[in-house]
Amino acid sequence: MTDRNAGPDADFDRTVRDLIDNKTKPPGALGQVEAVALQLAHATGSAAPRLGSCELTIFAADHGIAAEGVSAYPQAVTREMVLNFLGRGAAANVFAEAVGAAVRVVDAGVAGDPIDHPDLVQRRIGPGTRNCLDGPAMTGAQRDDALQAGRQLAESSPADVLCFGEMGIGNTSAATLLAHKLLGLPVVDLVGRGTGLDDAGLAHKTAVLEAAAARTAPGLDAVRALAEYGGFEIAMMAGAMLGAAQSKRPVLVDGFISTAAALVALRIAPAAGRCLIYAHRSAEHGHRTMLDALDARPILDLGMRLGEGTGALLAWPIVRAASAMLTDMASFESAGVSGPV
Repeated sequence: MTDRNAGPDADFDRTVRDLIDNKTKPPGALGQVEAVALQLAHATGSAAPRLGSCELTIFAADHGIAAEGVSAYPQAVTREMVLNFLGRGAAANVFAEAVGAAVRVVDAGVAGDPIDHPDLVQRRIGPGTRNCLDGPAMTGAQRDDALQAGRQLAESSPADVLCFGEMGIGNTSAATLLAHKLLGLPVVDLVGRGTGLDDAGLAHKTAVLEAAAARTAPGLDAVRALAEYGGFEIAMMAGAMLGAAQSKRPVLVDGFISTAAALVALRIAPAAGRCLIYAHRSAEHGHRTMLDALDARPILDLGMRLGEGTGALLAWPIVRAASAMLTDMASFESAGVSGPV
């Protein structure tokens, strides 16, 4: 039997753990920051990754299932919020400015005519997905195009650390169905209030999603599930996570929607997991369930459920500090400080 703790990865892990333990502090004294530092080292392949820049890419797209009344807001809000992002008026813009992160906004498939704005990145797959209650949300070719566009966008970013956010009325429904098909968990354990549904609205949303889920086999592989139930922004985000992992850059995974994209990326390429750092636990009902299924421990838990990449942005200063701990903090030997006896 092969020793799972043997080999280059295990040797590298021990090297980084020893480096962290020999910093001028008691072992484990920085708690989860040390775990983040260890993951940064594995993500980048360097025991001393100097990570000084962060970029948020917001993917926007519409969903055909929104026609079933599964959101408290009309579909027009997707387009309106894209313009708000471009005008730097959204929470994501404000948070990005506060933590020193750059922002890109991508039209992955907003309903209606293309938005004409010089700062908008155009990667439209189509004017929103089809209604997944009636059939597949997208074709296989559209799914593949979205995944590839996401990979290319991640590879083109100059930032050391990448955050991915989303905007799309109806996308909590798509994320719920993806998690249901990939994790095998009941819809009722994953569905939430999204943009703020009341009890009657939540009951209606649950019934719609259960009917949509019944349309296909109980378990689907990631690429099939993405075509059947995903959104263009979710597919593009999953592709971007794969592209970031390929270039050995850490990804700060935001909330419920982003975690669904991460789940897809992990099923396509499990090794991408070493680059995925879960930024926060969303208040959206199913997010805790998804995180538990992934055995993921998020950095923050602030009761947020906005999306847009806001939770990922707020985790960035902690991630940057963890990187600085690896690169800049003195060891007992270099500082001339006595270690533990």
